[in-house]
Amino acid sequence: MAKAELLMPFILKWEGGFSDHPVDRGGATNMGVTLTTFQTFYGADRTADDLRAMTEAQWLHIFKTGYWDRWQADRIVSQSLADILVDWLWASGVYGITRPQKILGVEPDGIVGEKTLAALNSQRPEPLFLQIKAARIAFVEGIVRNNPSQKVFLQGWKNRIYDLNYE
Repeated sequence: MAKAELLMPFILKWEGGFSDHPVDRGGATNMGVTLTTFQTFYGADRTADDLRAMTEAQWLHIFKTGYWDRWQADRIVSQSLADILVDWLWASGVYGITRPQKILGVEPDGIVGEKTLAALNSQRPEPLFLQIKAARIAFVEGIVRNNPSQKVFLQGWKNRIYDLNYE
């Protein structure tokens, strides 16, 4: 079964420190956590300064409960599949569940339950991994097609996705 500790270094490698890029739709972000996400976990009154001061323990809590556990990734047999799926959820919100659910042929409801896990774990992992990877590339290209202001991020998004490999 997959382990969260194996994915965490990958996410932190791609998520720098604090940033507040003017065209980033996520706004103020620290280690990949947006201010809105931080407020969801720690209170609507939290500010960008609070986000900037986020602790490692706070980051870990957000990662584990908001992303890893949301995919029930401890129950995914393939570490590579868990990694690419949780990273997609981390990077793109609920689309990181609904898009893979469509690929798996289950209802794309954004909730990982028994049907989603059964469909996922019954597949040959490497071909499914490659299919999900291609879908992620198409997804980020679609973001830029629909909103050209996001083009500044496209190569970085693709580099991150290409850095995920089946092992």
